[in-house]
Amino acid sequence: MILCALAICACHKKSTTQEEEKVWPLGFRTDTLTIRESKVQSGEVFYKLFTRLGMPGNQIANLTKACDGQFDVTKLRAGNQVDAYYAGDTLAPLLRYVVYQKDRINSTVFQCYDSLAVWNVAKQVDTVRKYTDVTIKNSLWNDMIAAGASPLLLLELADVYAWTVDFFGLHEGDRFRAFYQQRVCEDEVIDILGIDFAEYTRGRDTLYAIRYDQGDNGNKYWNQKGESMRKAFLKAPLKFTRISSRFSYHRVHPVHGVVRPHTAVDYAAPSGTPVHALGDGVVLSAGVGKGGAGNMIKIRHNSVYTTGYLHLRGFAKGIKAGVRVAQGQVIGYVGMTGTATGPHLDFSVWKNGTPVDPLKLESPSAEPIKKENLPALDSLYRTYKAEMAGYGN
Repeated sequence: MILCALAICACHKKSTTQEEEKVWPLGFRTDTLTIRESKVQSGEVFYKLFTRLGMPGNQIANLTKACDGQFDVTKLRAGNQVDAYYAGDTLAPLLRYVVYQKDRINSTVFQCYDSLAVWNVAKQVDTVRKYTDVTIKNSLWNDMIAAGASPLLLLELADVYAWTVDFFGLHEGDRFRAFYQQRVCEDEVIDILGIDFAEYTRGRDTLYAIRYDQGDNGNKYWNQKGESMRKAFLKAPLKFTRISSRFSYHRVHPVHGVVRPHTAVDYAAPSGTPVHALGDGVVLSAGVGKGGAGNMIKIRHNSVYTTGYLHLRGFAKGIKAGVRVAQGQVIGYVGMTGTATGPHLDFSVWKNGTPVDPLKLESPSAEPIKKENLPALDSLYRTYKAEMAGYGN
């Protein structure tokens, strides 16, 4: 638990009693003041913001000095919430305080009268251990929300199972159960701190994922046998979209209207969606491809496998022939360059020079857990299994 606290610069410290801080978390009484809510406007700098809120120019200059060590006046973000507190009547309001919300947790308070002061406040954040049980009826996203879980959990599940579960090919009846930690602020989930234990079931098959850190900055998720959840390749080079065209030797081309092989998988996604390298490798080429491929990247992963990424809007910084890339690294962005009817990624895999269906690609496991850690992993597995059994089947 992170307790609500005031980070007050000693040189600009506001005098408040312990009782005042307890009752008034912003560091000042709000019950006698009138609040006006607004947002930082596009192109609005610190001086213009406080002028708009009603602070004299000479006081703004002094307030700027008071910000030293507490707030960078050049870091105002357009669209962020600004609450101004006034005293007096509505015809002649006197600006007393301004609260700038940096994010959902952190804010900066500016005292705009008498001895000017600036301090930072943070809302209370709790870490909560949760259990979720989701059976797919429509889509994992919608069913997870219906089960009362945060959509952020879906991103974590996708990361943990990225190498073993095809999230584009989930079926009705597939089931996810998991223990996880989440951070909550004012009843809103702001972050998932990781999944401790997960179980994915399809039919009679069950895939377990156990978090165990060996302390070597390597893999942290394993199955019950100690095999790494990390594979040589990701299951897909981009996240959460739909398959618009599958691998086929008899597809009718959407532009030319003729039957021709489509030895790739098309993933429809918004323009600009990041595209990730399927695995570690070396970039063979990054440029405009032939035959309507548009901007494309080709990566050699080893002596057997090569992957291709077509119709990209552009390439990530530094991506060029000869550059080594890591699994999951952003290499480009979805576009519709070349011959394309809409933004999508045309993704190909070659095995020993022959096209293979990316959706049926088998991938070897990475290094297993160290033998000396197997007993500890097994103990965790049995403990979590017993606890999960307590929730019923």
